[in-house]
Amino acid sequence: MTEQTVASPTVGVRFQKLGKLYHFDGTKVPDLKIGDQVIVSTSRGREMAEVIAVQVPPEVAQREGVKPIERLATPQELVMRNQWKRKELEVMIDCRAKAAELGLQGVKIAKAEYSYDGKRLTFLYSSDSDEKVNVSGLRRAMQRQFRGAKIEFRSIGPRDVAKIIGGMGACGLAERCCSKFLTEFSPISIKMAKAQGISLNPNEITGMCGRLRCCLVYEYEQYVEARKTLPKVKKRVVTPMGEGKVVDVIPLKQAVVVRFEDGKRAEFLKHEIEPYDELKALEKKANAPCDKHENGECDCGKDKG
Repeated sequence: MTEQTVASPTVGVRFQKLGKLYHFDGTKVPDLKIGDQVIVSTSRGREMAEVIAVQVPPEVAQREGVKPIERLATPQELVMRNQWKRKELEVMIDCRAKAAELGLQGVKIAKAEYSYDGKRLTFLYSSDSDEKVNVSGLRRAMQRQFRGAKIEFRSIGPRDVAKIIGGMGACGLAERCCSKFLTEFSPISIKMAKAQGISLNPNEITGMCGRLRCCLVYEYEQYVEARKTLPKVKKRVVTPMGEGKVVDVIPLKQAVVVRFEDGKRAEFLKHEIEPYDELKALEKKANAPCDKHENGECDCGKDKG
């Protein structure tokens, strides 16, 4: 990646590989570059983050209350972070074993995360129940086992769990979108599938996380815009082959499938069809006498009556 030096005091950083973007003031640390590892102060304490954006929108750069970047991470801290990271899998397994020992049902420990200096150990977990699960007993047990770190438990949703676990997507991709490039999850509703004409079969629209697939949002806006200029299903239209009824819409192709009275079907592009109701209204208006026709003051040429 080409090195870019900071063009404004505000820079974008992230704490995880595909984590959310946060903005900090880089005034204290001149000549920051993309890829630099920095130490920042957060509500959870000091953390290490990676600089990923030095060109930020003006409205962000001028925002007040942005916390400062304290300094660049030292080589020793980078080594320390890697050492703690190598212990996370083993620690997660220990936590799962302890949860089973305590009889904590319906709780899945998805990941263990050490802070770069090992002073904080956070366990990310999910629950099968919609109700809040009491993990205080497990937290105390892990605190006794790992006295050198402050133990925290943080509940996450099924999409976050799928992102952490990774693996093949329901669509067949070798790597799930959430694990490959998604940094945030967008709200997704069933109407997005309907707008794109996708089958509402749960197997077709549900991801490995058990929730609606993230990809339903990718082309949703394009489908909505494309549908605005096309007749809806069941609308009558006039085509080069005669009058018929729309039975299917192909938004991105700007085309519709029309069924005729004899049962035959044909596909037509947008410019090849006319809405039946609008066409008939125009014909009626064209054939109607003008206001002055009855008293003979008009020269429109139409027959009276």
